[in-house]
Amino acid sequence: MQSLKFYIDGAWVDPVTPSPIPVINPATEEAFAEISLGSREDVDRAAKAARRAFASYSTVRVEERLGYLQRIIDGFRARLPELARMMTLEMGSPITFSTERQATVALFHFEEALRVLADYKFEERMGPGIVRHEPIGVCGLITPWNWPLNQVASKVAPALATGCTVVLKPSEIAPLSAMLFAEIVHDAGLPPGVFNLVNGDGPTVGEAIASHPEIDMVSFTGSTAAGVKVAKLAADSVKRVAQELGGKSANIILDDADVRAAVIAGVHACNTNAGQNCQSPTRMLIPRAQRETAFAAAREAVASIRLGDPLDPASTMGPLVSPAQVAKVQDLIQSGLDEGATLVAGGTGRPAEQARGYFVRPTVFGDVTPDMRIAREEIFGPVLSIISYDSEDEAVAIANDTPFGLAGFVQSKDLARARGVANRIRAGRVYLNGAPFDRSLPFGGYKQSGNGREFGVAGFEEYLEVKALLGFPE
Repeated sequence: MQSLKFYIDGAWVDPVTPSPIPVINPATEEAFAEISLGSREDVDRAAKAARRAFASYSTVRVEERLGYLQRIIDGFRARLPELARMMTLEMGSPITFSTERQATVALFHFEEALRVLADYKFEERMGPGIVRHEPIGVCGLITPWNWPLNQVASKVAPALATGCTVVLKPSEIAPLSAMLFAEIVHDAGLPPGVFNLVNGDGPTVGEAIASHPEIDMVSFTGSTAAGVKVAKLAADSVKRVAQELGGKSANIILDDADVRAAVIAGVHACNTNAGQNCQSPTRMLIPRAQRETAFAAAREAVASIRLGDPLDPASTMGPLVSPAQVAKVQDLIQSGLDEGATLVAGGTGRPAEQARGYFVRPTVFGDVTPDMRIAREEIFGPVLSIISYDSEDEAVAIANDTPFGLAGFVQSKDLARARGVANRIRAGRVYLNGAPFDRSLPFGGYKQSGNGREFGVAGFEEYLEVKALLGFPE
């Protein structure tokens, strides 16, 4: 499958300088497609096309933008099985998960942008003036490989809804679902230049987007280290920067919770998407007296995970995305052993039943202390650290003892008590008692987990500037 072109100014075009690289299926370790990396010149073409298009698209009536969004939604629904299968091939997500979560949640963002746009007041009277909300301009969107379409949609949908134009760089590791999505956008009939896609790596295309003078805003999802680099490059032109970065989320199981049920649910939440989630509850905090109950429940949960071919609907966990990710996770599992944590389940090495593919063993450590590497570093793999605590105050202190602050989790039979603990967690989103994902509520981080918000009205307003018009008698 050759997909060497970029989508710029309403057409699929050749790179200025072709630089082909393979796309690897992580379940087979074999190349199944080829794309081209882009260059600064490709970004320049896309940014200038987006700038030209912004002059007219920013003035398009809301009713027209609603029409574009609805056509994207219709195209997305029609091709959802194809999009899901592509994500399974490019990043190893089990096909059931790709269909029910990866692709479906991406679609949710367009449905939510449509809902918000339909009722949004772009002008409001305020005393002797009028406050206007106007599209910020050309938006550079840099997205990761772990939720390839979800992160694309969470940025593209509000950008298009607000009247902005876009230059998108999907991850070069998992770019093909985004390229299928570009076909859907094209078929929706958006004016040329409104949506542009350039493949490439971070040091070349990503940095060119962050520093380009024609780009007004950068929205980035990825590692904290890369986010720092993006922000520094964007600072020279005083761009708005929205970032969703790393996480090390704590899951506090209070002493009145059903510990066995909470641990089983927590293990599965940690292993969702093979642990390749920024908000995974990778630190499980349990009452010290519940140690044995928690360990037994964790073993039970791990035993129910079915590793296998991600195209097989019976598989509940696929491979990690790359050899580099496997090496990182294996190193951190070994560090847990070296630093004296108790191995509850899993461990180093390839799962015995998997002869090929970038598979790792779902792993649980107990007796973890907050200073261990596995308790402090974002692992981005199926590795859970169980930390014991003696008091509620200690649990909250441990939860907050991290440079990250993306999400938190609290389990308790007393909702008021759970909320009291949640209020004390320094994170942008806290889930109580297994609450499901919600597309309408703000998502984003405190501290080194980023700034700005995605989803719903909050994510919509990230793409708007605020203008005050004065001189209107009351």
